[in-house]
Amino acid sequence: MRGPLLVLLFSIASAGAAAAGGSGAELVRIPGGTFTMGDPAGEPDEAPRTVHLAPFRLMRFEVTNLEFADFVASTGTLTDAERVGAGYVWTGRWRTGAGADWRHPHGPESSVVGRDDHPVVQVSARDAARFCAHYGLRLPSEAEWEFAARGTDGRRYPWGDAPPEEAGRRRANFGTLSCCAPDASDGFLKIGPVGRFPSGASPFGIHDMAGNVWEWTASAYPGRPGHVALRGGGWGNDPYGLRVSYRHGNPPDIGLDMVGFRCAGGVE
Repeated sequence: MRGPLLVLLFSIASAGAAAAGGSGAELVRIPGGTFTMGDPAGEPDEAPRTVHLAPFRLMRFEVTNLEFADFVASTGTLTDAERVGAGYVWTGRWRTGAGADWRHPHGPESSVVGRDDHPVVQVSARDAARFCAHYGLRLPSEAEWEFAARGTDGRRYPWGDAPPEEAGRRRANFGTLSCCAPDASDGFLKIGPVGRFPSGASPFGIHDMAGNVWEWTASAYPGRPGHVALRGGGWGNDPYGLRVSYRHGNPPDIGLDMVGFRCAGGVE
């Protein structure tokens, strides 16, 4: 899937969903509605509130390395991590990794070769917003993201209230049960391909909204001036961090090896 074809796939993604072979370019229509955002048993920043949303569209899958490579090839974009020569990598704690960028997500010794279908990481919120805007889309708000992940029934995870692991079967790519470290029990030590855990899809059929990689939103994160909210948890988080209401925030100009994104749009 190269340049013009990717643009075409984005342009036909309306009136429900446009099939794109699981590439991430498929946008699903979310009907909108009223729901309770947050979790009364969660963190202080998860205080419940009632939110009403208009219909919108959201990518069924996270943006992949292949799709981001197409974007870079057509625009010449240089990401924030490439500009500064470093991105953040998780090694039991967050640290600056010299030479980490979207092509080398965990440092210069790593590579995305052969991983076209993995979600792109080491892209900042600014990089992600540029990608979405290039295709006439945008990053989702926090409220849109959470609604797409949980619907209206107050579920704890995208698939419901059951834990992400039962009888040795996992519904997401996540870390150790006693936070936080990579865990290969789900078949992937760190990042895995998009859409590999269909039983973990949200009520609207959106994949990987729990685990694999965190996702940037378009919303500010409260209490941290200038920070942007992220959602979804990643490959190093435990089940608590996979809850649909769990929140985190980071500066908009940094890349991390556990953070990717997906795009949203209005209903045509």
